[in-house]
Amino acid sequence: MRPQRARRASLAASLKIGDHRGRCRSPEEEESYIPFAQDSLVRQWNSMQNVADGSQEKSQTPIQRNKYLLNINVGGKLFQIAYKVLAQYPITRLGKLALYTDPVKKLQLCDDYLVQKNEYFFDRDPSIFHYIFHFYRSGVLWVMDEMCPSNFVEEIEYWGIHLKYSQRCCRILLEEKRDELSEYLKIEKELEAELEPLESGTQFDGKFLGRFRKMVWNLVENPYSSVPAKIIAVMSSFFVLISIVGMTLSTVEEMKNKTAKMWMEQMEMICAIFFTSEYLMRLISSSSFRNFLRAAFNAIDLVAILPFYIQILFENLDDGEMQYHEELHKVENVSKLGKVLKLIKLMRIFRILKLARHSTGLRAFSFTMRQCYQQVCCLLLFIAMGVFTFSALIHSVEHDVPGTDFTSIPCAWWWAAVSLSTVGYGDTVPDTILGRMVAFVCISFGIILNGMPISILYNKFSDYYAKLKAHEMSQSLQLSRRIQLKQRVLRKFSECWRADPRYYR
Repeated sequence: MRPQRARRASLAASLKIGDHRGRCRSPEEEESYIPFAQDSLVRQWNSMQNVADGSQEKSQTPIQRNKYLLNINVGGKLFQIAYKVLAQYPITRLGKLALYTDPVKKLQLCDDYLVQKNEYFFDRDPSIFHYIFHFYRSGVLWVMDEMCPSNFVEEIEYWGIHLKYSQRCCRILLEEKRDELSEYLKIEKELEAELEPLESGTQFDGKFLGRFRKMVWNLVENPYSSVPAKIIAVMSSFFVLISIVGMTLSTVEEMKNKTAKMWMEQMEMICAIFFTSEYLMRLISSSSFRNFLRAAFNAIDLVAILPFYIQILFENLDDGEMQYHEELHKVENVSKLGKVLKLIKLMRIFRILKLARHSTGLRAFSFTMRQCYQQVCCLLLFIAMGVFTFSALIHSVEHDVPGTDFTSIPCAWWWAAVSLSTVGYGDTVPDTILGRMVAFVCISFGIILNGMPISILYNKFSDYYAKLKAHEMSQSLQLSRRIQLKQRVLRKFSECWRADPRYYR
């Protein structure tokens, strides 16, 4: 008879969080590793064992003992537990198995049953069942630090054992590990959604102009799909920078002459045309108009192009208003219109947010702020409390000093905010000794307050940035490989043409 292979020590191995090594051990290693396996009631089991050996085992094991013990096979390991011990926990799966007299109900509780040996088979993790076995013997459920919390909770729920039977320290550690694991999985899921495009290319199958819309979508949404898509992404960032530089130069006094204004208007018109074309391409290639309007980047694109067209509209209204009221000399409405026009021109500064679409650092920063919004809000709350507290203290100390700037608590808010941020402009300073002591405490509190969230934010930002950058590098490497493949194909074709004798005729 051909020798049988050793059965796996675990069908659902427990893994430690962050440990990628295998947890499957040999029987000898597991016996030395788990102290409960050394008990005489636990012995190895082979599912393909010869039935003829059953008489020999029965001769070795007294029949009187089997009447009081329940034979349980868990993942290839045999355990024997007394019926009276299992009867103390009637709600559990093994307790029901010991109390039920109906064979059909017993078979519903297990995965298989071996008649020759009177063994109930369970296709579960035997490494975790050692702790279940110890629970029935001692009444205490121990939780080891190296076990996966999700796997452990799933196993004890299957066996019908409540977590309340474990020690309080074990419960606290297990709950902390479960929270950490759930938070980690949540962040990983959101980060995967951040890495993937907003829409999948398969959504255009079977739709109107699906092939054309998919091609346009790859051009504007997936810069690593082809070389033209990468060029469009670079051009988008270039036009954003040109627009910001033009808006900045338009405020310089030397650039306010007629010629410079004409060049600035033409450059602004070219940038607006490019941004409008890009926005329309994204709108056409979108598979869902509602999801398109909900996307934050699309809202930024809309804000980037609206000021140009609103400015043209207001300028036309401005000219008509001046012609209509030329004889009445009503310039009040015209001046108000000019202020609104300046405010609309200022909205062009939001175009710089378009860089976040193609900037890994800005995407990582926005993702970090979304994940750490609770810490950031808590920091802002502490700053507000500090500003109100120290402004009230400095006003109560300095309000009697002649010529003081701390005439009221609202006037001291600016000094408290500057001191808490450790900037210290020096425009407002206390004069008395008590005021300087309050200022020292305020600055010390600001140093402690500013140092608290830096490590948390920096660690998360560096982690998210590394993952986003690795994903970006993998996509760019795929694109570069495709480009090199095309170059190799062209080189091969050129070599074939040169090798053809008709090429020289």
